[in-house]
Amino acid sequence: MALWLLLLLAALPALGQSPTPQNMLPGCPDIVPKSEWGGFSSQCLRPLNLPVDNVLVSHTAGNPCFSPSDCEHQIRTIQREHVRVRRKCDIAYNFLIGEDGLIYEGRGWSTLGGHSDSTLNPISLGISFIGNFRNRSPDPRALRALQSLLSCGAKHGVLSSRYIIRRQWDAPDLDSPEEMLYRALRTLPQYRE
Repeated sequence: MALWLLLLLAALPALGQSPTPQNMLPGCPDIVPKSEWGGFSSQCLRPLNLPVDNVLVSHTAGNPCFSPSDCEHQIRTIQREHVRVRRKCDIAYNFLIGEDGLIYEGRGWSTLGGHSDSTLNPISLGISFIGNFRNRSPDPRALRALQSLLSCGAKHGVLSSRYIIRRQWDAPDLDSPEEMLYRALRTLPQYRE
């Protein structure tokens, strides 16, 4: 009986169930899996061709969140809007970061994102800060979470050794997080205008 259960658990990724990101990349920061923030299953099937050279950073342009319950509520709202209104296969971003300092799973490390256009999505990881950062910078905890996530991705070969951080609005027709977020990001050595 135990052997049958182990075989079934080992087969789950092949059946379309993805392991949580922290299981895929050991030694990395905790990532709140979709099952914990109350997201529904992804219908996205296209894998991301790894490693990628670009990290596109944006903000959700909505309400901020400072606690896990507020962040989870915001992410569920975003996912519903992306899937039901915009007709995407899932929330657009690979990861979201709250001002509670936590990283939330979107499409994850290995699934093609919908955060940009058809040219940039296949060569980038999309990370969005939850909130609107036109007039203020994200909490330092959120910025540290981004750095930890990027270090993890580089360590495990998800990001190439020459990856760069770009602002999402370098992509055409996208809402810009504007200068306050980018002032904070400019301190990172991988950031490029």
